[in-house]
Amino acid sequence: MQNPSLDHTSNLAPTGALAHLRVLDLSRVLAGPWCSQNLADMGAEVIKVERPRTGDDTRSWGPPWIKNEDGTDTHDSTYFASANRNKKSITVDISTPEGQDLIRKLAAKSDVVIENYKVGDLKRYGLDYATLAEINPRLVYCSITGYGQDGPDANKPGYDIVFQAVGGLMSVTGERDDLPGGGPQKAGLPIVDVMTGMYATIAILSALQYRTVSNRGQYIDMALLDCIVALGGNQVTGFFASDKTPHRYGNAHASLVPYQVFTVKDGEIVVAVGNDTQWKQYCKAIERPDLAADPRWDKATGRITGRNELIPELAGTMLERGALEWIRHLDAHGVPCGRINDYRQVFEDAQVRHRSLRVDVPREDGAMASTIASPLRLRDTPPAYRRAPPSLGDCTDDVLSGLLGCNTEDITLYRDRGII
Repeated sequence: MQNPSLDHTSNLAPTGALAHLRVLDLSRVLAGPWCSQNLADMGAEVIKVERPRTGDDTRSWGPPWIKNEDGTDTHDSTYFASANRNKKSITVDISTPEGQDLIRKLAAKSDVVIENYKVGDLKRYGLDYATLAEINPRLVYCSITGYGQDGPDANKPGYDIVFQAVGGLMSVTGERDDLPGGGPQKAGLPIVDVMTGMYATIAILSALQYRTVSNRGQYIDMALLDCIVALGGNQVTGFFASDKTPHRYGNAHASLVPYQVFTVKDGEIVVAVGNDTQWKQYCKAIERPDLAADPRWDKATGRITGRNELIPELAGTMLERGALEWIRHLDAHGVPCGRINDYRQVFEDAQVRHRSLRVDVPREDGAMASTIASPLRLRDTPPAYRRAPPSLGDCTDDVLSGLLGCNTEDITLYRDRGII
């Protein structure tokens, strides 16, 4: 088990670049929790507010489930675990006046609020930005929705695959239409949710930085649609210039050749030739000096326009040797390449193991959560893995008593009435 920067003293004050911040996380599923986990990994205190008894929707998105120390399943899915490390869970029913009052009190003591409710929902509860900013003018409030806070589609629901479709990603993902299996394909990962979480992280940090000079917070309107359209920047910019609609290339690249999967003697590998110098080195590696000397292929433009003639030549040569032999040859000549790993192979890879990209964090109930390390490698304030993804409401009493000053009788009354 690999535990880079694992801090077993989770009851001590956290350290990290954002250790001075408190985040009130009202979000659920993936985009919002992905954002708040980034902040938590960098030291922020993140209080995750969940519905009593059921919690975040993704807790029940199993199997697979987080395992207890005896190997039995918990009630929390690994999907939930992937985006909720380093957080404190509290349960509050925000549909009740008492629950709303608790959230307002917590917001008054927080630096950031993150929420992904439908447009207008939290205004009904008095938990919208305008209301909370009156209580705490320095509050940075980030709303994450599918289509944004305004426009004709603002009130429509949607999930990741919907935005991969309407945002154009599926139009450029998948095999070419003229080949077997051609047609639109979603990405294998929930890329819209993840990228929205990353963009939201940037927006929040930007707003916090501005707060240092303005002494006031601000509202952030994040939309999944905006983020996935923005992600297509290199394709869309070409479309703007040429008025030619981008299309699917499968595993090939619109602007680089060869940049694709090749079938080899014992499987498949990826080769990515990114410039004319690498092209020369590639030809040396595959022992095809004739191709290197051919003026048709000397420049990237020629290889792009002539791909239908060039690729069959390369494909025939690549069939002559096995994957490991080709990778040794290509590595020796500085040509980017690699085998196509499944996730078991990924975590057997020497470089992945060296970078400690697996993090195993024990929960207080004895369960073990295996998650992926943050890629944010700050030298002086690295991410720390202080807490496993929380069990439901594991810090409700501590937060209400320690932060809001509620006594035992208050907490018991809240619990008896189903407010927490």
